[in-house]
Amino acid sequence: MTSETTTAPASLDTAGLYGPDSMLRRLCHEARWGLAVARATVLEAAHPQIGAALIANSTFVAHPWRRLRNTVLSAQRLVDPDERVRRREAARLNRLHARMAGTDAEGRPYTALDPGARAWVVATLFESTVTMYRLGGRSLDGASLDRLYAEFRLFLAHMEGGEGELPPTLREFWRYYDLMVEERLENTEAAALILHRLFAEVPAPPVLRDRPAVWAAGRALAAPLATAVTVGSLPAPLRERLGLAEIPGARTLTHAAYLSTGLASRLLPDAWTRLETVMAMFDPTFTPRPGTDPFAGLRRGTAKAGALLRLLTPDRETAAEAPPSAVRFFAEVLDQTGNGYLDWPDLAAMAREIATRLDLDERGEDRLFTAFADWWRELQAALDTDHDGRISGHEYAAAAATMTSPALVRVAEVLFDATDTDDDQAIDAEEHRTLFRVAFEHDPGDTGTPDRLTRAAFVREFLNFMAGRHHSEGYDRLFAQA
Repeated sequence: MTSETTTAPASLDTAGLYGPDSMLRRLCHEARWGLAVARATVLEAAHPQIGAALIANSTFVAHPWRRLRNTVLSAQRLVDPDERVRRREAARLNRLHARMAGTDAEGRPYTALDPGARAWVVATLFESTVTMYRLGGRSLDGASLDRLYAEFRLFLAHMEGGEGELPPTLREFWRYYDLMVEERLENTEAAALILHRLFAEVPAPPVLRDRPAVWAAGRALAAPLATAVTVGSLPAPLRERLGLAEIPGARTLTHAAYLSTGLASRLLPDAWTRLETVMAMFDPTFTPRPGTDPFAGLRRGTAKAGALLRLLTPDRETAAEAPPSAVRFFAEVLDQTGNGYLDWPDLAAMAREIATRLDLDERGEDRLFTAFADWWRELQAALDTDHDGRISGHEYAAAAATMTSPALVRVAEVLFDATDTDDDQAIDAEEHRTLFRVAFEHDPGDTGTPDRLTRAAFVREFLNFMAGRHHSEGYDRLFAQA
């Protein structure tokens, strides 16, 4: 097993954190880092505060691909060389997390701004990255470990204004990490969902969304392997606490997976192993920066072949022919968290997605969340017939056809104002593309919208979609697609 060396400066300050030699900045663009992130996610979910926040607020079960795109590109913003980009993204994430608070199933309070929980998120990413290098056959040497840890500590400091609860030295960090694994982590519902449902039920990526049978066959083979690799890389005390039995051959499979990705990152051209390239292969709407997609021709050919196949074998019911049923609309659009009900976290997830796409400032976010909160109160009053604080698919379907919603009109008005950036009381094609772009700066292409939409036309389009009466490719991309 070899050692990977990186020149480590005597001191690493914020100004030099994300320069040309930054290890963390490079990792955020490497496809193999996905193994480390997946492993870290399980370790995070086993933390009681983080697990509770994930269960109550996250869309990772119903919309994992969208969550992955947004998470990856958010991380890339946080390590951008431009300090203004880093500060803006950190402020956006802090506002987002400030809205995630409550109590878990045992009545314990949680908040996504808890310093200890945020430190654990960064700790798991660091330790999982070190594990990725070790299992990939190239352990980090002492200088590289020191540099990488310094970068992760400053990553946390940039978000919080201080290193929080991460220990100042690596020696102290390993004691902290072992103590957390042995005494603090729990068999949470969120960890169980990731290990037992997420891989087994993950929806098709965009490129295979129209071919569910093909995806189901591939997932049936890949899901057990992905689970085995993830479980095989977890610390033994955590595996025992989660009740995970030793899978025969799991260790060998885990080493093989990490070693193969490590070899690929060293032997293949950099452009082939970049995260953007891999994501673009799975999602035709994800557009890598010019010159960074070596498979552009292949992807265009695949898209054309897929379009021809759909022409020759059209679906029985296409979105253009009929809007989805109330039940299907409820499951695909309204139930953002995938728990089978509509409640406030679902609407908050919609607001977060819109705020992310439009990169709203604090004032714009507050207006948007307030409008969605008013809509939630209106929905509760009209549809929550059993007064359990949530709305079932049956309750929604029974009233959807006749439902009117003044609060939803206000949501549309706020959305119009946020999208109409030049304040000319009309939304042009470019402004419409900005709303429906995929994960920040990536152009979704044609959304099938006229060159200009008046306020009345925009509000009508939004209301028709949110009531499940009219199909919209753009809003499907924004809310329904995983």
